[in-house]
Amino acid sequence: MTQNMLWDSHRPGRIEVVCGSMFSGKTEELIRRLKRAKFAKQRVEIFKPSIDVRYSEEEVVSHDHQSIMSTPIDSSSSILLMASDIDVVGIDEAQFFDQGLPDVCNELANRGIRVIVAGLDMDFLGRPFGPMPALCAIADDVTKVHAICVRCGSLAYVSHRLVANDRRVLLGETGEYEPLCRECYQRIVQQDNEEKK
Repeated sequence: MTQNMLWDSHRPGRIEVVCGSMFSGKTEELIRRLKRAKFAKQRVEIFKPSIDVRYSEEEVVSHDHQSIMSTPIDSSSSILLMASDIDVVGIDEAQFFDQGLPDVCNELANRGIRVIVAGLDMDFLGRPFGPMPALCAIADDVTKVHAICVRCGSLAYVSHRLVANDRRVLLGETGEYEPLCRECYQRIVQQDNEEKK
């Protein structure tokens, strides 16, 4: 009882970011941290962008099919409205949210809430993706996770798109993307450029 009172009077707010390419275990790590928080009897709320319906409309699901219930939302500002009386907030696929997400996360952390964010740090062209660079900058802790390059077995650097589509946001899985290391990705980009000549 005394420990719970101490926790309530001094809740250390913080922002934790888990980032990397597709198939690197970002969502798996997010789910692991959130389940541990629930096990510790902390009040947890999980949010994901409503456009992400690949595996489930209401659950956050990793590529290895671990899952946890979540609230799909359209705007990062909705998180502030739904995160009262919460100890831990989880946010998946953060790259798909608007640029207001870093301010939302800062406000939550300043209220004493632990915020755990997972997302792609780069798009399929290797460019910083959405609010992720700003989130990494303000985070108390950043964990970069890596997939394995499907071409050579090195640590992956980027999510290479396999289908012809220039839209920045294209939800997909192994049929649409493959994790590649920097060297294999550069080789493919060079081949594509030579074919266009």
